[in-house]
Amino acid sequence: MVIKHDGRREEFSRDKLFSGIQMACRKLSVPSDKMEALVDQIAEDITDKYEHEVPSMAVGERVMEGLRELDHVAYVRFASVYRGFQEATDFVQAVKKLEVRHDTATFRLPGL
Repeated sequence: MVIKHDGRREEFSRDKLFSGIQMACRKLSVPSDKMEALVDQIAEDITDKYEHEVPSMAVGERVMEGLRELDHVAYVRFASVYRGFQEATDFVQAVKKLEVRHDTATFRLPGL
């Protein structure tokens, strides 16, 4: 069971999960088998972590994590709906999260 933000409970649906991922990947070159694999991984992750009930927030965050690795545009699309972006700055912040973080703990040797 998935516990919604308003407290309602609904049966976990792989079809609904796939549909959401598919919408985020619409008109992008993301192969269907990659989307199916993501659905499989998310379903496995939540059944491993949660016994009977899973908060919808946990599912949404896991989808965002998977889409971030799969396709950055799909990630921003999903995040915009999931997080309810209202302003352009919301999009900018989501894109900034995609930037590669540089390892500041690595020291450069002189001459390299």
